[in-house]
Amino acid sequence: MKLPIKGFKSIQMTVLIPFAILISVTVTILTIVFIVQNKAMQRETSTEYTSQLVEMVSNDIDSYITTMENLSQLVLKDAAVDSFMGVSHTENTTQYDSDIEKQFRTLKETRDDIYNIGVIRTDGRYFINSADTKINPYSDYRRMQWYSGALNNDNGELTSSHVQNIVQNEYKWVVTLSRGIEDPNSREMRGVLFIDLNYSSISELCNHISLGSKGYVFVLDENSSVVYHPKQQLLYSGILNEQIDRIASTSKGTINNFMSEDGSKQYTVTRSDKTGWFVVGVTYMEELLERSRRTQRLYEILSVLVIVMAIAVSAYVAHAITRPITKLRSTMLEVERGNLNAQMEEVRASNEINDLIASFNTMVVRIRNLVIKNAEDEKEKRKSELRALQAQINPHFLYNTLDSIIWMSQSGQNDAVMRMTSALSKLLRKSISNRKEFVTVQEELEYVSEYLKIQQMRYHDKLTYEIDVDEQIMSNSIAKLVLQPLVENAIYHGIKAKEGMGHIRISGTKEDWCIRLEIIDDGPGMDEETLKRIFEDGDAAVAGISKVGVKNVNDRLKLHYGDRCGLTYESAPGKGTKVIVTIPCDDDRRNTDEELS
Repeated sequence: MKLPIKGFKSIQMTVLIPFAILISVTVTILTIVFIVQNKAMQRETSTEYTSQLVEMVSNDIDSYITTMENLSQLVLKDAAVDSFMGVSHTENTTQYDSDIEKQFRTLKETRDDIYNIGVIRTDGRYFINSADTKINPYSDYRRMQWYSGALNNDNGELTSSHVQNIVQNEYKWVVTLSRGIEDPNSREMRGVLFIDLNYSSISELCNHISLGSKGYVFVLDENSSVVYHPKQQLLYSGILNEQIDRIASTSKGTINNFMSEDGSKQYTVTRSDKTGWFVVGVTYMEELLERSRRTQRLYEILSVLVIVMAIAVSAYVAHAITRPITKLRSTMLEVERGNLNAQMEEVRASNEINDLIASFNTMVVRIRNLVIKNAEDEKEKRKSELRALQAQINPHFLYNTLDSIIWMSQSGQNDAVMRMTSALSKLLRKSISNRKEFVTVQEELEYVSEYLKIQQMRYHDKLTYEIDVDEQIMSNSIAKLVLQPLVENAIYHGIKAKEGMGHIRISGTKEDWCIRLEIIDDGPGMDEETLKRIFEDGDAAVAGISKVGVKNVNDRLKLHYGDRCGLTYESAPGKGTKVIVTIPCDDDRRNTDEELS
């Protein structure tokens, strides 16, 4: 496009108009690009966040069902229950009733989410809750899925939500977990053990997350029957409609832009491998993109301000160009060569010439100040990056530790509660209250030791550890929170992936100029291809290694100590994993700090 710059009566307008048009068009295009990219990024981020929340709910439900299954196994192993199921149909079972009742009462008092617990023999004899509980004479329990399914399924039966009418005069919404009781000699089914779980227990697991003001979570079983829905009555009455058929065909993913009366919905689906249940998060697109719209408005306002400012700057530049370029050339060459102390001497001329000279001299001074300030800012930026790379305790570790404390407290394990609470207190005190960037090796090991104590209590049948570090390096300094993320990786991606007991060993020695710390686990290990990609950029885990945590620690070590320090991995499939941490001795570190500064 040929700009109509000819015919302007002043140089200022000749420069101002093309500059204003060019800047306005450029800013407008960039604003549109930013808005489009931000909208896509916000939607992707919101969808990923929703997926994580739905996955968390699914894991919580799996943990809850696993706990209930473990309780049912305890009941099946009870001697009184076994004797009750084994007597002939003509014998009196009164002698076992008090023991069974005591066992059932204890479980119900311990778990307020259990409505009913009972055993029913195939010949019709039963014991439910207590000796006084009577079975509903009109209940055809033999046709119910929890009864018939348990007799035909070795792994037991888990029903969707339903009204349980097995107990006379009680009609409660429950989810039933049942297991067939087999005769160890004849291998024939002798009856069924069933546990009715409070429906609200499932609803609480689904309601503790937020998907906006209108979003919600619901659960379907493997047969697409509704286990939980916050608007279950509306769903059953046909007033509310969900895409159940499409959800049932999606094991994991999203279903976008389903139109409903109250807006466009997005379904985020995950399916449990354990229960076969579908956990579905429902978000509304207008809420999902609300933040994007706010950002778009901000971009539009900023673009207008930039254009106005650009036009103002263009006017100033156009005015400045009227000064004699030739008289400025020599001074500009000096500045170009890096001599920021060069300034143009004022000459006797019109006020316009003097203003141009003063502006040039002012520009040189500002550039010199900016260069100095930029050097200082770069130094502060490096320090900020070091602080920003400080590792943080995984929030899921805190959630799981607190859940473990609650469970042990409910189980009466007061000593274990005290030990775990004390370890967690020390862990948080060392992590949060200590603002130093560097600690001693001994302090770092004390922190890791508290962390391992908690993990060992949580995985008492999975984890052992030992710490064998040379005493002469205990006083050496080390960047804070280096070892804990590596130990966490060893537990979650090494020990947990191994069948049976796993072991972690932490050792440390002094070698020449450096300190060498090793974290070794006997987990499944990694192949060579995985080892090559451990330090690549990316948020996803590679073959069970948290790339974010590993790269974070490695970057921090290199920022503190230089390229000769950092992490080294050694691993092979089936032979575990060793991570080596290399840091300088204190004398060598002082030299490194002087070089970095």
